[in-house]
Amino acid sequence: MNTYQNKVVAFEDLGVKEYQSSWEYQEKLMKDIIDTKVKNRDLPEEERQTTSNHFLLVEHPHVYTLGKSGHEENMLAGIDKLKEIEATFVKVNRGGDITYHGFGQIVGYPILDLENFFTDIHLYMRNLEEVIIRTMAELGLKGERSPGETGVWLDVGKPYARKICAMGVKASRWVTLHGFAFNVNTDMRYFEYIVPCGIKDKQVTSLKRELERELTSEEVENIKLKIKKHFADVFGAELVKNNI
Repeated sequence: MNTYQNKVVAFEDLGVKEYQSSWEYQEKLMKDIIDTKVKNRDLPEEERQTTSNHFLLVEHPHVYTLGKSGHEENMLAGIDKLKEIEATFVKVNRGGDITYHGFGQIVGYPILDLENFFTDIHLYMRNLEEVIIRTMAELGLKGERSPGETGVWLDVGKPYARKICAMGVKASRWVTLHGFAFNVNTDMRYFEYIVPCGIKDKQVTSLKRELERELTSEEVENIKLKIKKHFADVFGAELVKNNI
């Protein structure tokens, strides 16, 4: 455990960015943190460097990603169909099954050294869910957890239960990678080509569908501000703009 817990989190809004380059950027940030942790092991306590934390928001062009424990049969579209709908398919090293990222979705990637906060992956996942639940509450929607299933849902326990935010993470040496995908103005037709998160009997939804209207760009930016606020509150963190 770090003798000094750094709860400052460098925030970046990457705008629209290809999935692969965003993943590579995450992995670079993760490697830098892990390299610092490895070096610290051989240094006297007074010479050890503080590890950094990062929180990225991004919007991806259409892409389907399959987690390491996922099943390829949950990808229902073949190569020709992917070309037709201008989507790509990527295998990734997070947990979870298949999910979709695309325009109109707010994707969040916290790259945190959990030793700066708490060393509990289960709590980390519940905290990420809490950030979205609180954000939805400000929009007049009741986000919920579904027992045994990660992410944020509406009407849990009912036949029309539906997921509005998918989550999948990887952690190495208590440093996190990947995160959440929150459907805002998402084109829900893209979910027709997969079994979302490998769950056959549940539906997916978006803020646009639930509120029955397209959210303006100003409203989307305001939602990002709410996510940042609740992230800072839930994790007890201080978000600062990354000037790298």
